[in-house]
Amino acid sequence: MASLSFFSFLILFLSAIAVSDAGSVGINYGRVADNLPPPDKVVQLLKSQGVAKVKIFDSDSAVLTALANSGISVVVCLPNEQLASAANDQSFSDGWVQANIAKYYPATKIEAIAIGNEVIAENITDTTKSVVPAMKTIQASLVKLKLDSNIKVSTPVAISCLGNSYPPSAGSFKPDQVQSTIIPMLDFLRKTGSYLMVNVYPFFAYKDNSKTISLDYSLFKDNPGVVDSGNGLRYKSLFEAQVDAVYAAMSALTYDDLKLVVTETGWPSAGDAGEVGASQDNAAAYNGNLVRRVLTGNGTPLKPNDPLNVYIFALFNENQKPGPTSERNYGLFYPNEQRVYNIPLSQKGLNGNQSPPASNVNQTAPVNNGGGVSKATSGQTWCMASPNAEAEELQEGLDYACGEGGADCGPIQPNGACYNPNSLVAHASYAYNSYYQKKARVSGSCFFSGTAYVSTQRPSFGNCQFPTGY
Repeated sequence: MASLSFFSFLILFLSAIAVSDAGSVGINYGRVADNLPPPDKVVQLLKSQGVAKVKIFDSDSAVLTALANSGISVVVCLPNEQLASAANDQSFSDGWVQANIAKYYPATKIEAIAIGNEVIAENITDTTKSVVPAMKTIQASLVKLKLDSNIKVSTPVAISCLGNSYPPSAGSFKPDQVQSTIIPMLDFLRKTGSYLMVNVYPFFAYKDNSKTISLDYSLFKDNPGVVDSGNGLRYKSLFEAQVDAVYAAMSALTYDDLKLVVTETGWPSAGDAGEVGASQDNAAAYNGNLVRRVLTGNGTPLKPNDPLNVYIFALFNENQKPGPTSERNYGLFYPNEQRVYNIPLSQKGLNGNQSPPASNVNQTAPVNNGGGVSKATSGQTWCMASPNAEAEELQEGLDYACGEGGADCGPIQPNGACYNPNSLVAHASYAYNSYYQKKARVSGSCFFSGTAYVSTQRPSFGNCQFPTGY
């Protein structure tokens, strides 16, 4: 009996170690759009997906109020345009912290303040010079209110602030920024017990070097890996190589004790003609494999004992973001709260217990009379009609797909193999999927005014077989 108890204790102990080694996944909640759901609906969506961490790009009152008592931790941001004021005026920082932090904490679990966003990047600007002074005044304001032990201050740097990133062991910061900005920033982080925030986007490296960088290596897929010639470590993903280049750069300046959090990373589901690799399938592969890697693995090759903590960019497609098409297509969800593609976003999701989005609650359940989706099939996707869409909108989508869209709708006609179940959702799902497959599953071909979503699970409607290609 004693040996059994010891064995049980050992299992629990090892399980605790495994859990502690896992990292965390949060999501960036950007709002550069005019069609997003209200913050209270967004909080419901986050909770339904098991998301426990978010990062916002300001300190919006409605958002912070909606997050109160939700159990979701949040990183807020002092916007770039306010850095100079904070850097030069302690009273400004005192007022900002009082109005934007103390007013909501602790009901809203504010865990960190990001001072600007990517102000430390490829080139030095006037704003760059304000980063560290602003960090210091905001920290001083937190100290006055005795909030400094619970709320950390940092600044998200762009990976372009590295002068060298290959091989990862030779990572280094740009020489012209080391003394003026990098060392003062790292010194501040060390003294305050904070951590470095860094934005890492393998997509950009792949887009610009697709002939020399493997797509599988960029998407966390099976690949031979790349051996670092400097230390012999083998990298199986570009993401980990980029993260370790930052660690190496800090180590070169003797700040190898600092922790690191990836405050932005993601992959666009659509892009312009020249944006190589921007597609729905690649976005699903990158973000899905990233989540699995973070929640089930340990750290990077260079820092295996430091858990990977990341924030995916972004929660929604944001229709007012400037720049190339990809900038408006990083979202995990459309503004109507339906998924752009289906991936787990939490440990609950990995275990198969993640709830479908509130506006798509039957995504993995039977659809109407005997129809729905069955278990996931690797590498394949289908386009499905949402059972919660308005009937009129579904009918419009169905008419378009079977008419101008050129979908093969013969099987859903009377006496056709897929006529039953005779429901609008089932028929629209078949027509949507036919259109989607005929369009080679390109990004945007499974939308139908927001009444459709992409599923990685094989549809099941009686004896009806949904095509996977034409």
